[in-house]
Amino acid sequence: MSKADDLMQHLEAGKVYRRADLEQWSNAVDRHVSQLVKQGFLEKLSPGLYHVPKKTVFGSVPPSDEALVHSFLKGDDFLLTSPNAYNGLGVGTTQLYNRRVVYNHKRHGEFMLGGKSFYFHAKHRFPTTLTKEFLLVDLLNNLDKIAEDREVVLTQALTQAGHMDSGKLRQAATRYGSIKTKKLLRPLLHVPQACAYAH
Repeated sequence: MSKADDLMQHLEAGKVYRRADLEQWSNAVDRHVSQLVKQGFLEKLSPGLYHVPKKTVFGSVPPSDEALVHSFLKGDDFLLTSPNAYNGLGVGTTQLYNRRVVYNHKRHGEFMLGGKSFYFHAKHRFPTTLTKEFLLVDLLNNLDKIAEDREVVLTQALTQAGHMDSGKLRQAATRYGSIKTKKLLRPLLHVPQACAYAH
């Protein structure tokens, strides 16, 4: 078994690896990675980022967005979303955006991963999973960025807020809402004045 084959034994199909991840299994990582790329076992996504594609009868399966972000951030402490998620709230948003948003604690800015553009936003707080309450708060936080008529969407969003679980929405507004969002929701949810002006 060659050294490149030995490296290959440690890698899992579907996963994304940074060059630094591979150094633990190779004493000549660049040469061995180059050999595995030529063999088609590894796919180079961008400088220093590699994917072990899963093979199906239809061809290779590209890496998931989650796998790309996990490798880039070296962990799972992030929330991956998109403005497309607002469309499920029933507030009049219908646009489809080619925009991936990553809330995290480490990075801020736009990064290309595997040929895809990701917008990283460093935040102190974000939930572990998407909920309709968080999405409504996030929509209000980003109302100036949507393509639809903002006044129409705002009116429908506030109407929708009145039908949501007030406790869950109040918690989402208090924890994740901007100052403006808290002000918008305070009359509906009786958010305490101190929370309305907290960052």
